[in-house]
Amino acid sequence: MQEKIGNVVLDYEYYPGEDLYSDGPVEEELLEIAKSHKEEELNQVIAQKNSWPVLYHFSHIRQNILEWIPMTKKDKVLEIGSGCGAITGALARKAGSVTCIELSKMRSTINAYRNRDYENVKIMVGNFQDIEKNLEEKFDYITLIGVFEYSEGYIGTREPYVEMLKRISAHLAPGGKLVIAIENRLGLKYWAGCTEDHVGKFFEGLEGYPGTKGVKTFSRKELQNLIDQAGKFHTAFYYPYPDYKFPMTIYSDKRLPKKGELRDNFCNFDRARMQLFDEPKVYDSLVDAGLFPEFSNSFLVLVEKEEV
Repeated sequence: MQEKIGNVVLDYEYYPGEDLYSDGPVEEELLEIAKSHKEEELNQVIAQKNSWPVLYHFSHIRQNILEWIPMTKKDKVLEIGSGCGAITGALARKAGSVTCIELSKMRSTINAYRNRDYENVKIMVGNFQDIEKNLEEKFDYITLIGVFEYSEGYIGTREPYVEMLKRISAHLAPGGKLVIAIENRLGLKYWAGCTEDHVGKFFEGLEGYPGTKGVKTFSRKELQNLIDQAGKFHTAFYYPYPDYKFPMTIYSDKRLPKKGELRDNFCNFDRARMQLFDEPKVYDSLVDAGLFPEFSNSFLVLVEKEEV
């Protein structure tokens, strides 16, 4: 069964018949906004609503995470966990085709209304495992933006994070890349007094997630080790600042931050935080010590299969 909203095709072949997760009534509000407003009007809506979910799902700043990646109209993209379409439009502008996988019908509907003018977007609604094993296409880019940390829920095997990388990399075309955006378990904001993004507990990730199941982020070394276990890949790390959700600058190992540049440390807009030290001063100390990559709040990783 398929549905069309504007130009966007929604495919329900693998939809289980009900949404297995929801943020509740706010999703109805998000749907109404997506139906009633064009993209260029969303910043005004964000200002009027003064609401974290509206900011998070509709801010154009979310798209900065991949605006710079040199996709072309020859490229096919698979977006895993497309949600309400925060980056789907940016992908549709750049690539030839965008195939989304999203478990929630409501979120897929919001995405479809938001991006209804694009003719190159298809949303497959349903469980990732059901859809993934039936994918026949190969893709030039596969994105996991805020998704990889949930691999345990997606996969459920003994080593879900390695298995996730193995499975999705099998759908890459020659020369294709995985695009992973994820928080750094050791990010400076967590030391400074921000709660862990997914569970809202202070120091939960820093302490190795002693009370958490189903979601996990990683240090730079841990993430690299998972990628190495999954196969032979060329990996490039980038460092979104202040984090990958609202990135204003993206640093690389070729251009790391300089002293005085890391001044905008507004993170975790949705909840209270402590302020345990002066973050800009500590960042300057880390920059001097050559340790910024270890304490970046988030990572953006491009993973490419090595030629055999």
